[in-house]
Amino acid sequence: MCADAVTLGDEAEIYNPSPVSMGSHAIVSQQAYICGATHDYNDPCFPLISFPMSLGAYCWVCARASVCPGVNVGEGAVLGLGSVATRDLAPWMVYAGVPAQPLKQRVGRESVSTAT
Repeated sequence: MCADAVTLGDEAEIYNPSPVSMGSHAIVSQQAYICGATHDYNDPCFPLISFPMSLGAYCWVCARASVCPGVNVGEGAVLGLGSVATRDLAPWMVYAGVPAQPLKQRVGRESVSTAT
């Protein structure tokens, strides 16, 4: 499910065997990958395990960044270039690295929150 003004860049991929919701003005930049499933490696049959996921309003998954299965991106969160989110991203925080770590709070969030 996508809200209004959602943007997907060139070659961005959302693998969604379970529902993935995207809030208003969410951005997934070029070649980013949102992965909604994995496999149970402890089971010899290697069954698929999928997770519902959400990308909050005003979030930004930057170019070539990846979001692991079951990870939710909070409202206004930013996942930097080539970073890998292995845990939920808190709202209005900027993350970078592999695995992604919080760097700083996003500036200007009050004006966006009150505008909606």
